[in-house]
Amino acid sequence: MNQENISNLEKSIQTLKNKKSKIYFIVQDTKGHAKASITYIYEMAMSLLNSGYNPIILHEKPDYTGVASWLGQDYADKLPHKSIEGQNLEISPEDFIIIPELYGFVMNQITKLPCGKIVLSQAYDHILETLQPGENWNQLGFYKCITTSESQKEYLENVMKGISFDIIPPFISNSFKQQSKPPKPIIAVHSREQRDGVNLIKQFYLKFPQYRWVTFRDMRGLTPTEFANTLQDCFLSVWIDEESAYGTFPLESMKSGVPVLGLVPNMVPMWMNEDNGLWVNNKIQMADFVADFLQNWLEDNVSESVYESMKTTVESLTTKEMFETKVVELFDSYITKRLESFEEQLNKLETTE
Repeated sequence: MNQENISNLEKSIQTLKNKKSKIYFIVQDTKGHAKASITYIYEMAMSLLNSGYNPIILHEKPDYTGVASWLGQDYADKLPHKSIEGQNLEISPEDFIIIPELYGFVMNQITKLPCGKIVLSQAYDHILETLQPGENWNQLGFYKCITTSESQKEYLENVMKGISFDIIPPFISNSFKQQSKPPKPIIAVHSREQRDGVNLIKQFYLKFPQYRWVTFRDMRGLTPTEFANTLQDCFLSVWIDEESAYGTFPLESMKSGVPVLGLVPNMVPMWMNEDNGLWVNNKIQMADFVADFLQNWLEDNVSESVYESMKTTVESLTTKEMFETKVVELFDSYITKRLESFEEQLNKLETTE
């Protein structure tokens, strides 16, 4: 029996050293709709693939729509994809599986698997949805978590004890850039709940009928290219997302040179300050603030300090190169620790042998 265990450990060690261990990323099927949280996962997987590792995108159903239509054909073709349903997945001790916090039911199903298990938490408000009262990730065999911000890490540390947390901030694509032409009288609206955006638009037109010539653009359902191009044309962005854990849309707007009027979320982002946007605490007042900004914009009376603060905020953000480096370094450390653990086990077995 000892000899068999020694042989298995030697095999696992060699697999880790050769970067052949599988790194599974579970994703939801967005049915062809662009979603920042899915982009984040695919970018992580692509960073690992480009560094010689073996990432695999894991989806629930065989009829997975995929991301080619909005993220690009390369992400659909270059990254291996597998379905959980209908396939007998072979997961070995040297493999890793990265599970979004919403998939608590999957965590329960794989508790006894001997692989490395890591939670990916991008949305703090989902972490308890599929867990039983009092149930902790470490009770399910998960002792590591990757998250996107210091704010979210602090929150998670207070809720999920006995877990180590690593931060990899998202990056804002270079497709977001300021155009040289003057902006058009268009307001970009991005809200977690569609009804919030619709209500704002209706309220604005009812309260300020003199501004009916101003256009609102709901940013839902656009491809990344359409999204970036549309944003460039706008003179203002409106952001309504009380549950946001990071806030990519305001940063995409700032990078596009578009001021942001936003509802302060429950978890205030680290990048948010009183100068880099127009931040309000009440949804009901947002239409009035939009009208005030519009009047100042028409009179060329928007403070230049707003644009300068936006620029400073953008300059401090994670770049794509920084993101890729952080991803590779973090998984290098995971693999190194797992390798050391296997080598320690092997030494003990060989000593007793």
